Amino acid sequence: MMHITFTPGAVAALTPHLADGTKQLKLLHDTEGCGCVVSGVPALQLIEESTVDDKQAEGDPFPFWYEPRHEVYYEPKLKVDYNPSSHTYSLRSDSQIYTTNLRLLMI
Repeated sequence: MMHITFTPGAVAALTPHLADGTKQLKLLHDTEGCGCVVSGVPALQLIEESTVDDKQAEGDPFPFWYEPRHEVYYEPKLKVDYNPSSHTYSLRSDSQIYTTNLRLLMI
């Protein structure tokens, strides 16, 4: 099962979007415009509710949703960070950087 640890910077940046309890986080494997699911890029998406294809995972401190069919593209333990000077999120694991420009998609 996947797990994401959110750094203090990421928590501070995401909390205002999640504070009222109406939105949840989803780790999205975005393939729009890529032509192939293997060429997808990760993104964080704010959602109001999950779909039947979504599975909830534990995160620290935020739980998140993801589609199990995309789990193969990521390591089980991930970390999301936020860089306030560039206003960008990043996604990495202990062994690789997935992206230093992790988009936050809002509904």
